[in-house]
Amino acid sequence: MKRGKAVRKSTGSKSTNKKEKVLEQLNLNHPLEKILLSIGVIVLLFMATSARLHDSSAFDTIDAKEYINSYKDLAVLEMHRSGIPASIILAQGIHESNSGKSTLAKLANNHFGIKCKSYWVGKTYFHKDDDYKNGKLIESCFRAYDSAVQSYVDHSNFLMTSKNYESLFKYDSFDYESWAHGLKRCGYATDPTYTNKLIKIIEELELYQYDYEENPLHTLSK
Repeated sequence: MKRGKAVRKSTGSKSTNKKEKVLEQLNLNHPLEKILLSIGVIVLLFMATSARLHDSSAFDTIDAKEYINSYKDLAVLEMHRSGIPASIILAQGIHESNSGKSTLAKLANNHFGIKCKSYWVGKTYFHKDDDYKNGKLIESCFRAYDSAVQSYVDHSNFLMTSKNYESLFKYDSFDYESWAHGLKRCGYATDPTYTNKLIKIIEELELYQYDYEENPLHTLSK
């Protein structure tokens, strides 16, 4: 019995010594080292959270569904007027405007990130995006509208009248994948993952169903 107690005491002592040696090696017995370790953990957690929040492929499903309910009829109407799939119109609107919550959408009613171009004579809104001058990020000129409806109409007109996008209109309005690839190929966005982002939005939110919708104007006239 005495031996047993002696062994247990001895084991505990060895365990404590090992712990102290490990802490000594890590220098965690010093208050400053403990503070630095805590700061490091906080920084790592912040970086992980920040990366998730800034993942441009992510979107808030609830906000997106509210956006769809607000603009699906307009997207279908523009599809029948222009030939651009309603799914593509909605997906671009969701992505480019952050489901209508971006600064550009709120202050300029610009839901598609369309910049002014040299021939634009309408309202403008200046906002930092991806234009640089002498190595410095400068404010870009974006088109501004009186309403989201004007933005949707101008988006269709922009694609229909620009030579850069002529090749897109050979695709069927049901072929959202070809449109998504074509928009990236024709230079609508510089993001190399733009195509995948549009397709992800369309398929996760089942936006392709709107490509088969009747013209709302025809429905009202019945």
